[in-house]
Amino acid sequence: MDETLLRSLTPSVLGILVRRGVDFAAAEDAVQDALVEAVRVWPADPPRDPLGWLTTVAWRRFLDAARADTARRRREDLVEEEPEPGPAPTVDDTLQLYFLCAHPSLTPSSAVALTLRAVGGLTTRQIAHAYLVPEATMAQRISRAKRTVSGLRLDRPGDVATVLRVLYLVFNEGYSGDVDLAAEAIRLTRQLAVTIDHPEVAGLLALMLLHHARRAARTAPDGSLVPLAEQDRSRWDTRSIAEGVEILQAALPRDQLGEFQAQAAIAALHADAPTAAETDWVQIVEWYDELARLTGNPIVRLNRAVAVGEADGPRAGLRALAAVDDALPRYTAVAAYLHERDGALATAARLYAEAAQQATNLAEREHLTRQAARLNALRRR
Repeated sequence: MDETLLRSLTPSVLGILVRRGVDFAAAEDAVQDALVEAVRVWPADPPRDPLGWLTTVAWRRFLDAARADTARRRREDLVEEEPEPGPAPTVDDTLQLYFLCAHPSLTPSSAVALTLRAVGGLTTRQIAHAYLVPEATMAQRISRAKRTVSGLRLDRPGDVATVLRVLYLVFNEGYSGDVDLAAEAIRLTRQLAVTIDHPEVAGLLALMLLHHARRAARTAPDGSLVPLAEQDRSRWDTRSIAEGVEILQAALPRDQLGEFQAQAAIAALHADAPTAAETDWVQIVEWYDELARLTGNPIVRLNRAVAVGEADGPRAGLRALAAVDDALPRYTAVAAYLHERDGALATAARLYAEAAQQATNLAEREHLTRQAARLNALRRR
């Protein structure tokens, strides 16, 4: 069973039904029914025209539902309009579906779930498993999202920035359960990059590839976190790095710099360094300055303080950190790191312990606790 093919056809089938007059919620339900039927039938009897097969089955599922629903009798008229069998039109509705799923009236979590379902072709069970929530909870979330967008037309101009933010949220969920959301986000962003020529789409794809390339080296065999400076760079995926750098190099000369291109440039500088000691921290600080100008995001300034500490010394990093809001997540961990670099081991150990108490991620909490214990052990020698 070719799940990749099914997922790639999902947006086209959904778009065809919507163009025939089916509202988004009903069309999405019909497409999901058709996908389930494909999983049942195709292994033994694969169709010659997969898109046409899915479209026909989805259309019939919709008609069956319309006939059974007395509250929507007006849709019975569509029965007479069923098109003659034949190849389905090759119109790519993927971009419009992205914009609809990332509608500003939806919460970020709902937009992500709807994008994974409608554009990604994942089942409700798969999405729920990935987010570690009950399937019924995810079904309610998706149903609410579909009701919100069901009355909207697909010919409205979309907000590329919102679509990219949704894809970025999907990527940051990483891996959980039987769906690799980081890989799924890369797949969806590739799909979007084919549909729209936009430097920030390229920037996001490059950023994802460059970050994902380091995935195998981020954890030790026991599951503990491995900081970037300590990672075994021979385990980095050089093919993904090369592709990410190539995509970024094609986007930057277009002189439409955005936050994802700037983040990708920082990731590329890390990837380009043969060792942690050879990292071009001065250039990384310059890119953080650009990123801060573009976004005004305080987290950017927090990360910049680390880069300044590497480029100009820990005391310079602490001065940069003093200008950052100390209520930010990871502020205490950054302060601990910079104080350790400055030789203040007692202060650093105390701050690592505080940061561990503040951490919301178990792996990060354990890592910070180990850092505090390591420094306390050094002080006792």
